[in-house]
Amino acid sequence: MTIHRSGNLGQTSLRGKRRARNSMQTYDTLPPVLRAWLCQAALPWSPSSARKIWQRAQAKGLSADDTLALLQRSERQTLARDEHALFFSDKICQKTMS
Repeated sequence: MTIHRSGNLGQTSLRGKRRARNSMQTYDTLPPVLRAWLCQAALPWSPSSARKIWQRAQAKGLSADDTLALLQRSERQTLARDEHALFFSDKICQKTMS
């Protein structure tokens, strides 16, 4: 089942969540390297989710690069669950291979 969203979120089969906090205010408090990663991310991450992963990784002693790699793996796993993304990635692969 594909969910049609308004705005810049596109189409996805993933469930959305409502946030009670001010996302822009939270975004402004993120480390610059994490904000830069969020700007190029394939998914519309919430600043709260990204910060939570960042803080956990930093508490475990991971470097900034290792933490960004962890975020990328998490994003790939989420995209793998998204039926819409899988459908279009298959179509793109078929076009490039033919």
